[in-house]
Amino acid sequence: MATHSKTAPRPHTLGDLARPLDSGASPQGPKTRALARPKIVKELSLPVLIPAVLLVLFGLLVVWSASLSISDASLPRQLVGVALGLAAAVVIWRYDYRDLANFTHALLIADIVLFILPLIPGLGYSAKGMTGWIQIPIIGLRIQPSEIMKLVTIYLMAALGASYNGRIKKFEDYLKLCGMLAIPFVLLVTQDLGSSLIVLVAGAAIIICSGAKAEWVIATIVLVVLVVGVVIFCSVTEGLPNILKDYQVKRLIVFIDPSVDPAGDGYNLQQAKIAVGSGGLFGKGIGNATQAGQGFLPEAHTDFVFALLAEEFGFLGACVLLGLFAWLIFSTIKLAQVVDAPFGKLVLVGVVAMWSFQVLENIGMCLGIMPITGIPLPFISYGASSMVVQLAAVGMVQSVYFHRPKAG
Repeated sequence: MATHSKTAPRPHTLGDLARPLDSGASPQGPKTRALARPKIVKELSLPVLIPAVLLVLFGLLVVWSASLSISDASLPRQLVGVALGLAAAVVIWRYDYRDLANFTHALLIADIVLFILPLIPGLGYSAKGMTGWIQIPIIGLRIQPSEIMKLVTIYLMAALGASYNGRIKKFEDYLKLCGMLAIPFVLLVTQDLGSSLIVLVAGAAIIICSGAKAEWVIATIVLVVLVVGVVIFCSVTEGLPNILKDYQVKRLIVFIDPSVDPAGDGYNLQQAKIAVGSGGLFGKGIGNATQAGQGFLPEAHTDFVFALLAEEFGFLGACVLLGLFAWLIFSTIKLAQVVDAPFGKLVLVGVVAMWSFQVLENIGMCLGIMPITGIPLPFISYGASSMVVQLAAVGMVQSVYFHRPKAG
């Protein structure tokens, strides 16, 4: 009697986890409804795209307004950042992100290379006492590699977390994930504290959503708080190693008592509060921000852009901004809830954590409820590197949506 041999099933890889079997469900609803929509519309998540576009337009309006009184705020340069960001978003959107699930080593190496680039003589560029940029020869374009590291780390941690398929059973595996996250975080701490905190928050959110046990997470948080306390104590005590830089220590102290540094960060914080409060309900109007226009509020177009926005557009303008961010973030969360692929779901978790933390920190420091860290406000703050990365993050979300399993 003839026997029929069966091919042994191929072992699962991270790429397999990123490509679940088609469940026949579609986040858009019945197929008949989808057929009535143009093809390009079916390939995009409009609940994510629309608020992102509106935020970019709002940001361009704020930058143009700032350029009327701040020489460093250049609308044409910001438009270049938008153009480059849109190009990056389109490429990422069409690229099958699931292929990255098998390249964790390459992603880690990419993080390390991005960190090293500003340290290369002739390529690195210093600004405001920090060597965190690279300047492309000939064209003179400046890029902040730490911004790109945010997205690379999200892909890295999502790929690692997806390998556990929603449940981390061994404490050793949890420590492995934390150790991998510590590499880009520690590197960035020496170069850009704000970016390092974003990487830490986004990576931690991914680890938690990868299935880490609650007791492990709580113990880690307690340990981190203790370590931070020791670091701060050492940095402010004479005779002990100064782990933090002087300006970082000042920012932490100013958060507790703004009067400690009345000519520096304390002054900036007070002027930001004045700008926000003076905007009233409807604001002073475009180009009428006296705190920024008369030079009282430093970095009004970058770090303290929310204070500028609140002064010109008032409480209602700030509410519109927060509404757009809420629309963008909750739409991405909703998409994560219907995505079956562990890798794609965790990528969305990382992007949501990045956006949420940046919004909370930037607006919070303008109101005096968060320490001053120099973290930009997504889509709004002036800076080509930040704009490119934020639009690229939108491309990451759209890529997950585009490459989701579709109904047959």
